[in-house]
Amino acid sequence: MFVATLMTAPGAAPLDPALVASLRNAWGGAEARWLSPDRAAEFDLGVLPANLWDVWSDLQGLSVDLVVQAAEGRRKKMLLADMDSTMIRQECIDELADEAGVGDRVKEITARAMNGELDFEGALTERVGLLKGLDEAVIGQVLKERIQLMPGGPALLATMKAQGAYAALVSGGFTAFTQAVAARLGFDENRANTLLTEGGRLTGEVARPILGRDAKVRALEEISARLGISEGDVIAVGDGANDLGMLGRAGTGVALHAKPAVAAECTVRVNHGDLTALLYLQGYSDEEIVAG
Repeated sequence: MFVATLMTAPGAAPLDPALVASLRNAWGGAEARWLSPDRAAEFDLGVLPANLWDVWSDLQGLSVDLVVQAAEGRRKKMLLADMDSTMIRQECIDELADEAGVGDRVKEITARAMNGELDFEGALTERVGLLKGLDEAVIGQVLKERIQLMPGGPALLATMKAQGAYAALVSGGFTAFTQAVAARLGFDENRANTLLTEGGRLTGEVARPILGRDAKVRALEEISARLGISEGDVIAVGDGANDLGMLGRAGTGVALHAKPAVAAECTVRVNHGDLTALLYLQGYSDEEIVAG
């Protein structure tokens, strides 16, 4: 048994009931269930539709996300999340680079690395090197003035944790940011890279080993084993090439507003909705969602 979920973004045009009914009829689906008025609906299917990706492509033009997944086991026991451009709107290293006067150069490298065009470790090393000499106090300033939570994040954490789920933030960014974001959102633990400092300024180096794609997969393996759950019990979310490993291994791997090369390798893509989409994908209705 499969479930088809259709979702729109907050503030966007309402999800058209006629569109939901038309697709349900075309695919021979069961009666639609509205998880959120105007925003999210789902219906059961007996088989995986042969024209799924053609329909998905058509719906992109209407700013509607469509996900078809197995019905069994979709409500997860653990959330494994990337941070930059996933749980927060920004890329922290880009924000630091702006303060250091090297923003354009670092943003170019970041974009290429997240799209899988550059080796992540090498790209991180190069970008951190460009921050050499930056006052350590700028980190706190950036956190206060530039970093914004991704919409839906507080509700995602609050709802899953209310149901007993575990939440881990695993980032190729920096502990100075993940610790603050994890505390603000209620993550149970966080893992990231550490910027090295000396005399109150960044040295232009990052502590080894660097946390990249393989380390995110290890986090999935280690944390799920420690909790006594399977990798299938995990919903993972990210947007960059270094997230692909964990997205491919988790029971549900969500490419959220992902880079094109990343989205192309994922079957669960959210291009329009916010982080509450991860709750609708698990079958949560608005009545069950806890305000963060």
